[in-house]
Amino acid sequence: MESSDVKRLKDLESEHAELKKMYAELCIENRAMKNLIEKKL
Repeated sequence: MESSDVKRLKDLESEHAELKKMYAELCIENRAMKNLIEKKL
């Protein structure tokens, strides 16, 4: 593995972690909105 490959891997891992965090936040928001809708109905 070359140094450019290692850098690319680290960049992808960082991006992957950020996407996982975004997904988790959206799931929490989605759940909160569903709960709100259920209470109003």
